[in-house]
Amino acid sequence: MTEELKKKIYDAQNEGDIASLYVLEAQAHEHFDEDTLMAFYANILDLALERMTNALENMERLDMNEVQDFATLRALYEYAIEHYSAGSAHDASALFEVLGGISNDEAFSEAMAVHRAGCDAQIAFDDFIDEYADLAMTQSSGKFYISFFKKEIAQ
Repeated sequence: MTEELKKKIYDAQNEGDIASLYVLEAQAHEHFDEDTLMAFYANILDLALERMTNALENMERLDMNEVQDFATLRALYEYAIEHYSAGSAHDASALFEVLGGISNDEAFSEAMAVHRAGCDAQIAFDDFIDEYADLAMTQSSGKFYISFFKKEIAQ
């Protein structure tokens, strides 16, 4: 199974197919050690950054209804959240700004503006989650990003 999984991952990477890599994610967790998983996610991020760069260079917006664009936005959002949770609010803010501008989905862009405001206001990630994010509503909405908030961030 592991060799077959590696081949599927290799093929998806060669095709730049981020969505297929996310489909293989659960299997990767089941069969790979932590180092291999880190490489798996690094490959997803590399592909997402490449797609973002291409979109920016071509002045295109990513379409949340297109599977590869959706997967790209998800990967970049996870990367921004990783920065925010690690205390790199400045870097996270810049990523949230780009994400909000590159997506054609208004609700996503508005949510990224709230994330960015949290970073810019130097609100610690844990406080942002506890005090501002409405995780129950977000979960029930089925969104991959924090999309509902308990209160506004004073600016």
